[in-house]
Amino acid sequence: MIRSLLYQPLYFLFWVLYFIAARATFLLYHDNRTQELSQADLLTIFTKGLRLDLSFSSYVSAIPFLAILATALFPGLQVRGFIRYYTYTILVLLSVLMAVDLELYTYWGFRLDSTPMLYLNTPGEMAASAAAAPILLLSIIALATSLFFALLFRYTFDYKNYHLNFSKLKYAGIALLFTAVLVLPMRGGWQQIPINQSVVYFSENPYANHAGLNMPWNLMDTMLKYNEETRNPYQYMDYEAAAAKVAELYTSTADSSEKILQVERPNVLFIILESYTAKYVEHLGGKPGVTPNLDKLAKEGITFSKLYSSGDRSEKGMVALLSGYPVQTTTSIIKNPKKTEQLPHLSQTFKKAGYGTSFYYGGELEFANIRSYLQNGKYDRLIDKHDFPAESYNSKWGAHDHVLFERVLQDLDQEKEPFFSTVYTLSSHEPFEIPITAKFKGSKISDKFKNSVYYTDWALGQFIAQARQQTWWDSTLVVLVADHGHPLPYDDPNYKSTKFRIPFILTGGALAEKGRTVSTIGSQTDIATTLLYQLDLPHQDFKWGRNLLAPSDYPFAFYVFRDGFTFITPGKVLSYDNVAKKPIIRGKGVTPEQIELGKAYMQYSFEDFVRK
Repeated sequence: MIRSLLYQPLYFLFWVLYFIAARATFLLYHDNRTQELSQADLLTIFTKGLRLDLSFSSYVSAIPFLAILATALFPGLQVRGFIRYYTYTILVLLSVLMAVDLELYTYWGFRLDSTPMLYLNTPGEMAASAAAAPILLLSIIALATSLFFALLFRYTFDYKNYHLNFSKLKYAGIALLFTAVLVLPMRGGWQQIPINQSVVYFSENPYANHAGLNMPWNLMDTMLKYNEETRNPYQYMDYEAAAAKVAELYTSTADSSEKILQVERPNVLFIILESYTAKYVEHLGGKPGVTPNLDKLAKEGITFSKLYSSGDRSEKGMVALLSGYPVQTTTSIIKNPKKTEQLPHLSQTFKKAGYGTSFYYGGELEFANIRSYLQNGKYDRLIDKHDFPAESYNSKWGAHDHVLFERVLQDLDQEKEPFFSTVYTLSSHEPFEIPITAKFKGSKISDKFKNSVYYTDWALGQFIAQARQQTWWDSTLVVLVADHGHPLPYDDPNYKSTKFRIPFILTGGALAEKGRTVSTIGSQTDIATTLLYQLDLPHQDFKWGRNLLAPSDYPFAFYVFRDGFTFITPGKVLSYDNVAKKPIIRGKGVTPEQIELGKAYMQYSFEDFVRK
């Protein structure tokens, strides 16, 4: 009788064991990072993570508990089979999500959450992002986990193994009690504020904190908050105080700069390079021989050696570059056309100045809601995957970069001047497929990425060589910049500055000054403003940007990662975790003032997003 009465707690225990095993699998899969943790860290990960395990086990157990209560009241109901197949279904679903989470963390540096919702309308591109994942290994992990726990359930926790030999009323009362008690672990205890992710944050090492998360709990929580764009979660100070501190950062830059152009109204060719991390750019201290053409262009033009991307996703980098707008931590403004309508756009500014505008991309512009953003930018012409022959596609994304550049060259030869043309490459995105023989040996993901960067550089070099021969070259300013960095080749943590450092180069026939390196610290949001200053075009709407060619008393870079930010000033790096509410990295010399400025920027920029 006692064994039968305890079936509900035992069923609850089954799920707790599953989530403990899932956490162990996560730690084993990322053993290179796990080895950096102490035994005390590992113990803390499991003990703190247990609270979220108990919480999600309550959610999963709620339906079977209600079914048991129903059968206690109505003995004729057949719930044994229902509980069994419900359990099997949830097991398979969670095991598949667990496998996805394992590899997603490798690339994105955060646990599975609502972020993939941004890409549901373009499943082909979403699949392409995962093409480099070890599908067979992940499938084996998901299958083995499902099978093991299905067998464990069948022979130990199946409801059919528990026979009820006592009164219906007594069992109904006990079943009701157990169901009601589930509320306590669901909310994480008696405390006033329900449980949230911060309960597992204990370490200065973000990986240790992330390992403590219960993946499905995290996914459920972020899905429920998916459309929550009307509240600013970063309230570090009064709104007015945050606004004043941010204003100080921008008033510290002079409202004038030297002129570097020899043409009054040059054409502007704005080339965005997919995933071009500084770690593969030799003139920025990266590995030699990967980007010889980019390095050559840097020597012939002006290179900015301390520029950082504002985020770590393509659609976020695009908004930072073309609208000079800060990136959001847990969401992206590009998914909301009503908000992007209110953003400034370089294309609009150039169009008002009499420029023809065009945008070129070898992939699908529907990806991550990019087309709506570009339409709001009022480009005259949008060229994407569907404008290229199918035989020019790679297996996942679209037209290879050399095909893209050929089309750009063909069209610009017929373009009326002045023109503002944006070109976005894609071949250096996962799965890193290239149409030429690999330059570097190796079959690791980092080797494939390295070769894809080399290929795009090769295609860029071919394009520039032919562009120099065109009549429009001498009156054209070429902007070369990455959309974001990359964790490879060193598997950088999601917050580390080396992941976000990218190239930014000005070159072309319209440039008067050449062979110069600008060491001012800056962000992607500064590029639009810097460009407009040089062309004497209105820049006032790009209020989140600074002119990188003007003197500044307080040069800085700011970028965000998943629920955190980094604020960089000369010789000082601060990385801050918004969940744990403490620094991940507090470099030597970082003052309390810098921490407050970083918090102010985080708060004020997100508040601006909320209010749009």
